[in-house]
Amino acid sequence: MYRRKDGIVDFDKSSCIGCKACIAACPYDAIFINPNDHSAEKCNFCAHRLDMGLEPACVVVCPTQAILVGDMADPSSQVARLIQREPVSVRRPEKETSPKLFYRGATQATLDPIAAQRPEGGLFMWSEQPAGDHAVVSGHPKGANSSAAAILSYDVPHRVPWDWRVSLYTWTKSIAAGVYLVAATMVATGALMSTSPLWMILTPVLAMVALAATGALLIWDLEHPERFLYIFTRPQWKSWLVRGGVIIAVYGMLLVAHLIAGLAGSSTLPQYLIPLGLPVAAMTAAYTAYLFAQSKGRDLWQNPLLPPHMLVQAVLAGSGALSLITPASEPDLQAFLLVVFALANSAHLITVLGEFTLSHTTAHATLAANEIKWGAYRIPFWGGIALSVFAVSAPVTGAVAIVAGLAGLFLFEHAYVQGGQAVPLA
Repeated sequence: MYRRKDGIVDFDKSSCIGCKACIAACPYDAIFINPNDHSAEKCNFCAHRLDMGLEPACVVVCPTQAILVGDMADPSSQVARLIQREPVSVRRPEKETSPKLFYRGATQATLDPIAAQRPEGGLFMWSEQPAGDHAVVSGHPKGANSSAAAILSYDVPHRVPWDWRVSLYTWTKSIAAGVYLVAATMVATGALMSTSPLWMILTPVLAMVALAATGALLIWDLEHPERFLYIFTRPQWKSWLVRGGVIIAVYGMLLVAHLIAGLAGSSTLPQYLIPLGLPVAAMTAAYTAYLFAQSKGRDLWQNPLLPPHMLVQAVLAGSGALSLITPASEPDLQAFLLVVFALANSAHLITVLGEFTLSHTTAHATLAANEIKWGAYRIPFWGGIALSVFAVSAPVTGAVAIVAGLAGLFLFEHAYVQGGQAVPLA
C-alpha cells in the first residue's frame, strides 16, 4: 500500500506477500484478499480511470448520483463545495487516520457496525451468515449501543485475517525468546556455569528449534509464501511485521554463532554475545505487541501493558522449556527453574486478571473481552486459566506443572489473538 501524490491510497500487487497485516491494521475493514490472485487490494477510486480523465465505475453506474468523487483541494470541485456547505460525517475519526470518505445524512446506526441490534441466529432479512470459516457477525448482540433501536437487515461475512497459526506462532516465539532470556540471565548472574552443556549446547538448540517453528508458521500463514524473502528485499519499514522479521533473523544468526562456539568447546563467544543477545531476545518476545498495536481497529490490542506481558510470557515459556531438558544430574538447577516458572506464571495470571476484570474504555474492546470470556473463545480462555492455576498450585511439581503451564499459555494466546479480532469493523 502507498499514498499517491493526489492522496489516493493505492496498492502494488507484485509486492504483496499476503501477510494480511494491512487487513488487520485497517480500522474500516476496507482491505481484502482477492481470492483469484491471493493478493491484498481495496477500493482505489478506480485510479486507472481517473488517470485517463474518467470517473470511477461506481460513480458512472449509480443512477441517482448518490456517489461523488472529487478533489477536496480544488475549491471549485463539486465535492469540495458540498463538504463546505453540508454537514457530513466520517467513520471512526478517533483512529486518527484522517478519513477522506464523507457521508451526508448518515446516522450513527448506519456508520457503526455495532450500533444496530444484531438479529438472533445470524439470520437477516436479505442475507444470512455462513457457519464457521472465522465468520464475524455485525451488530451489537443486545443492541445496547443503539439509541434508535435499529436492527440489521443485511450483512455479509467478515473473516478475521489471522487464524490459529498466528496464535501458535506467538507461543513458539515465546519459547524461542524465553529460553535464551532465562539461560543468559542465569549465566550473567552466576546461577549457571558458562561451561555447562545446558548453556553451551541445549539452550541454542532448543531456541533454534522453536524459532524455526515460528518462522515456518509465519511463512505458512502467507498468501504468497514463495515471496517471503520480500520482507528483506522489498521491505515496508513502517510495518512491525517487517521489523519483527529482521529481529528474528538477527536473533537466529546470534543463536547459530552461539551453537557453533558451543560445539567447538569455546565458552568465550557465547559469553561475549550476552550483552547483544539479551536485548535481541527481549525484542523477539515483545515486538508482536507493537504489530498488534498497529491494528488500529482492534481496541483490545491497544494495550500499553502488552509488551511487558509478552516478556513475562517468554520467561514463563523459556523457564518451563529449559526445565524439561535440564539434566537430572542438576537437581538444584531444576528447582531454581521451577521457581522462576512459578513466579512468571503467577505474574501472567495477575496480568490477565487485571485486564479482564477492569472495565475497557471502548465498546469494541468491551465486546472483544466479552467474546473471550463468555463467547466463542470462552473454552480456550478459561481452560488456559485453569491449567495455569493448576501449574502453580502447591501439590503440582516437575514436568506435570510445566506441561500444564505451557498448554495454558497457548490456550490463552489463542483466545486472545482470535477474540481480539471478533468485533466487526464494517
